[in-house]
Amino acid sequence: MSESEFDLDLNRSDSPRKSALIVKFGQIGDVIMTVPAVRALYEQGFDIHWVCGKTVRPLLECYSWIKLIPVDDKAIIMGSFFRRARSIAALWSQIASRSYDLSAVLYYDRRYRLLTLPVRARRAIALSPQSRTTTLVAGRHHTDEYLRILLGDQDGFRDQSTPPVRPDTLPPSPWPAKSAQRRVAIVPGGAGQLVRQQISTYHAEPAAVRRWPIDNYVSLTRRLLERGWEVVLVGGQEDAWAKPHFQQFEVKDCIGTLSLPEVISGFDACDAVVSHDTGPLHLAGLSATPLIGVFGPTNPATFLPRRPFVTGIWGGWDFACRPCYDGRDFAPCQFNGCMHQVTVELVVRELDRLLDERSLKTSIPWKIVCSG
Repeated sequence: MSESEFDLDLNRSDSPRKSALIVKFGQIGDVIMTVPAVRALYEQGFDIHWVCGKTVRPLLECYSWIKLIPVDDKAIIMGSFFRRARSIAALWSQIASRSYDLSAVLYYDRRYRLLTLPVRARRAIALSPQSRTTTLVAGRHHTDEYLRILLGDQDGFRDQSTPPVRPDTLPPSPWPAKSAQRRVAIVPGGAGQLVRQQISTYHAEPAAVRRWPIDNYVSLTRRLLERGWEVVLVGGQEDAWAKPHFQQFEVKDCIGTLSLPEVISGFDACDAVVSHDTGPLHLAGLSATPLIGVFGPTNPATFLPRRPFVTGIWGGWDFACRPCYDGRDFAPCQFNGCMHQVTVELVVRELDRLLDERSLKTSIPWKIVCSG
């Protein structure tokens, strides 16, 4: 056998690929931060079967290497006993006859383990606060933590944080060519999480705690329009409450009109995106567009997309209570002062800096800026 034939023989894989079952319904940001770790499994020879919910299904369908097992996540999480039973039984009927090399339930709540009860797996893992091996370590980026947990890497050493993995295919941009010098997308709503809304013991609306105040988005819009720039509103159908705040402006309102893949394509056609810690922030991380993320109760070191031309502004510089999010609940804060501390002037300054750096066509790494 020649040397070239020997090399070809080594590279040929006649044995069946391994398989991994991933249970991660959503939310959007959680799923996007999980994808790089699942991609690493795929590159190690695993076929990926992903149990996903309806919200994130259109996004995961854009990754050609993922085989989806869709479920009615709302029914499983918030439905009546009979709706839950039917939905779980429907999932079991799809996975009970399969064997997996890895089964990963990426939730702390032990009830989610019921979903994989009939699965036969050589290695089964689930998030658990009882073991550091399966705990998302505070202060570390969730993407790197999912890599450590899924790959079985005990120390998780990496000299650089892992960037997001962009989908293989995306639809064309939903927006025509720019009508102004700059186009900036803003995300005034969002920050809701289905799972935490159901299981949290905090009775006030947790989403509002990590939103940048709507008045600040209005002021930012006014500043950008005064420059002659174009402003686009982005959000889901549940963000319709934000629309009236912008009726006085000539803006492009796309709240509730775009699919998740279309949001990414839309961000691709922008010069910048401004958002607080919510799903579209992570969708913007999948684009190459400069991104400003506003943080307060959550730590940007844990959630900020790790790619070039991304800046996280962390409000509450001198607040002893920051961050107040513990991985499950937010503190019962009646006035999210950390978010109020991030001024419009600071956002505009960082936005201008990012755009100037982008114009130099040099790769600027992500960074975190503290207010105060």
